[in-house]
Amino acid sequence: MKKATKIVSAAAIALAGAGIATSAVFAWGDNSGLKDGRPVYTIADIEAGKTDGKVILNSISDKENLTHKGVLEDERYFVGVRDASTGNNGANNLWNNDYIEVEEGKEYIVRIYVHNNNRWGEREDAIARDVTTRFDLGKTPDTTQRVDGYITSSNAQPSQYWDSVSLKSKDGRRFYLDYIEGSALLENRGIGSAANNGGTSGIKLTDEVISKDVKIGYNKLDGNIGGCFKYSSYVTIRVKPVFEDSSIDKSVRIKGQTEWKNTVDAQIGDEVEFQIHYKNKNASQVSNVIIRDSLPDGLEYVKGTTKLFNTTFPNGASTKDETLVIDGVNVGSYKVNGDAYVRFTAKVVDTNLACGNNRLINWAKASANGFAVQASANVYVKKACEEKPVSNDFTVTFIDCDNKKTTKKITVKKAGDTAEVTAPWGNKYTVSKDTTIRELNCTETPEKLPETGVASIATGAIALGSAVTAGGYAIASRKENR
Repeated sequence: MKKATKIVSAAAIALAGAGIATSAVFAWGDNSGLKDGRPVYTIADIEAGKTDGKVILNSISDKENLTHKGVLEDERYFVGVRDASTGNNGANNLWNNDYIEVEEGKEYIVRIYVHNNNRWGEREDAIARDVTTRFDLGKTPDTTQRVDGYITSSNAQPSQYWDSVSLKSKDGRRFYLDYIEGSALLENRGIGSAANNGGTSGIKLTDEVISKDVKIGYNKLDGNIGGCFKYSSYVTIRVKPVFEDSSIDKSVRIKGQTEWKNTVDAQIGDEVEFQIHYKNKNASQVSNVIIRDSLPDGLEYVKGTTKLFNTTFPNGASTKDETLVIDGVNVGSYKVNGDAYVRFTAKVVDTNLACGNNRLINWAKASANGFAVQASANVYVKKACEEKPVSNDFTVTFIDCDNKKTTKKITVKKAGDTAEVTAPWGNKYTVSKDTTIRELNCTETPEKLPETGVASIATGAIALGSAVTAGGYAIASRKENR
């Protein structure tokens, strides 16, 4: 993969600067007809006269001798790109001649470097004639955009040269490159110098450079470029990535109202109107835009209410079918920045609505060219529910000290409710389920012990705890004597 290369700035060509190596072949070519492309030369080859008597462009590859000169060490990679927000740092500008990651909101400078490798300056047999440059920008939205750069010359051998650089989406979204009108510049030490342009480096070129071959030059825009580094030229343009972001907005209003909102409060039985706004923000026209709406439970489509509004139908046109909420409707084709509105009505119905507040989210989706966007609007519905009594019976069983059972049936509104009941012996209890309650404090201590059956107790045969135990035996004895 090619590395970022520091070359002399288009705004400071006269300055020398350091360079960083370019290390791999990428997308360069020419019309030489040779299998491996045009031959390359070192500075020593040039000084030895190997290019004398002919004109050849951008064919020097000499890392050792070019790094310190602030120019490309391999001129076959003559197309580069950099982030415009980094500013103009002269010879320290960092150009990427392989790829760069782009972000929304930023601008980027793309450059073509032109160098006539003949060493004899403006001698008649050394001048490159009819030199032109051209940029080609991709127009189909994608995650990567390639910019191709071309150089031609009528008397050069070969006569056409090309290279490219890629701009890649940093976040994976598709985009196209928008050329900044009026940004094309030619910079060199001649006609494109600050001295010849009121202190501002560069002479403007026609915007046609992004689609047609446009002549450049050293002394004037006549296509003539002398040989040697002194006559090197730089053509730059500015571009910005426009991310594929066809927009869709969804809004709602209570039928009869005029203001569109993202959220409304409605009641069961109300009719609400929805509006879907689609806009084409792609690089070119899109065809067969499909818009589909997904109604949630609680919203019921009102048949025959779908209408399309656009430049063809400014007063609205009813769709022939009612597939908006099933498969979607085809709303046609739209040029760049063209838009459409789709409106329809839905009724709030009690379909699986819960008691209390319900949020009904209505989604709309627009798709074209394999790219889709969606948006939503909300309808809030409050459902009031009456609490219906739920019969719940349970039984309380009372057992008194004589083991006598008494039952009582209790009815409450719902499970878990409590009820207060009174026992046969007068005590009150709070209960919430089937319960058995026994009478407490059933033990009795007679004032006088019986004459029979308890002689051993009377003689004091029971020691610790005798009062309680004696009482118990006295009760048992009394029951036996009944």
